[in-house]
Amino acid sequence: MIPERKIKVLQTIRQGLIGGGETHVLGLVEQLDKERFDPVVLSFTDGPMIDRLNEMGVRNYVIPTHKAFDFRLWGKVKALLRKEKIEIVHAHGSRAASNLLVPARMLRIPVLYTIHGWSFHDDQPFMQKKLRVLSERWLTNSMVRNISVSASNQATGRRHFPGFRSIVINNGIDPKKFNPDGQYKDIRQELNIPAHHTLVSYIARITVQKDPLTLIRAFAEVMKKTQDVTLLVVGDGELKEDMIQLAQSLGVTGNIVFQSFRTDVPDILHASNIYCLPSLWEGLPIGLLEAMAMGNAVIATTVDGSMEVIRHLDNGWLVEPRDTVLLANAILKLHEEKYFRSVLQKNAIATVQERFSLCSMTRKIEALYDEVSATRSTITS
Repeated sequence: MIPERKIKVLQTIRQGLIGGGETHVLGLVEQLDKERFDPVVLSFTDGPMIDRLNEMGVRNYVIPTHKAFDFRLWGKVKALLRKEKIEIVHAHGSRAASNLLVPARMLRIPVLYTIHGWSFHDDQPFMQKKLRVLSERWLTNSMVRNISVSASNQATGRRHFPGFRSIVINNGIDPKKFNPDGQYKDIRQELNIPAHHTLVSYIARITVQKDPLTLIRAFAEVMKKTQDVTLLVVGDGELKEDMIQLAQSLGVTGNIVFQSFRTDVPDILHASNIYCLPSLWEGLPIGLLEAMAMGNAVIATTVDGSMEVIRHLDNGWLVEPRDTVLLANAILKLHEEKYFRSVLQKNAIATVQERFSLCSMTRKIEALYDEVSATRSTITS
C-alpha cells in the first residue's frame, strides 16, 4: 500500500568530493523507494557529488564550512529544514552530525547518525583524541538512532562510550554498476599503460588516513624487482603533492600515473589487476568493496572494517599498517603468481555478491526511517 504522502528525508554529509561516505549517500539516494521517500541532500562543500545529484534530479544544497560545530551556520541550516519541511535528518559523519543536530532538535526533527568511521583514532595527540571522543559521545547519545557500518565500528563505540547503542548496517554495492562482466572503455589505452603490465590502482582521498606515502615507498621496493608494474593513483587531497614529490625522489614516477578524482571508477577497476588500500583506520571502505566487486585482487591493512571484509589469502591480502616491506611483498607476489591472484579475484567477487548488496542496505535504512517516522507521528499527534 502506497502512503498518502512521502517522508521527506535530508541526507547530509561534510563535503561534495567523491569518497566513501559520499558514494554511500549517492547510492542510498538513488536506491530509496521514491514512492515512499523524498530525499534532499545538504553538503558543506561543493564538488562532483553535487554534479551527480543534479544529473539525478535530486534537490541539493551547499552551505559552505570546513568546521564541525560551526554555530555560525545553524540559522541557515534551520531555515533550510523549515523551507524543505524535513521530517527526518540522516547525518553521515561527525561534521555533518555536529552541524545538524542542534538546528534539527530546535525544530523537533529526529536525527539519525551513520558512523562511517570515528573522528578519533589512536595516532592523534592525547587532547585532540579526548575532545573528539567527548564530542562523539555527545552526538551518539543525542541521536534517535545510530548506524554503524561495521561490527568493529560498533565495538569501538562501545569501548569508548558506556551504553553506546547502534544497529550495524554494512555498506553495499550496486551489482549493475560494478559488474565484472560488463562493457567498459579502455583505460589502459587512454593513459598509455602497457597491456602486459600488472596495474595496481589506488583510488582514494589522498589524506593521512589512506597512508599514501607508505604505498609509494612500497612501490619503489617493487620496482627494484620488476619494471612490468604500473601504479595508478586516482584522487586528490592534502598529501597528493607530498606523494608526487616522494615518487620523484625515489625515481619511480615513470611507472606511476597520477589522476584527479574521476567518476568512471568502474572503468578504472576493470582495467586494474590489484587494488591497494593501505589505510590507518576505516569504517567499512566502499572503495574496497567496489574493487572486489569488479574482480580486483585486493590488498588492505589490518584495521577496523577492512578486516571484516577480507579473509587473509582467501578473498584478499592483509598487511600491517605502515609496513612498507609487507606491502611491497604482497604487491610483488600478486604480480608474479597470476593463478593465486585469480583465486583471490574470484573469491572477492563472490564475497561482495553474497554479503554487501546496496539494495539490502537501503531496505534496512528505509525500515529505520519508517520506525522513526511512526514514533514521531505518535508523539506529535
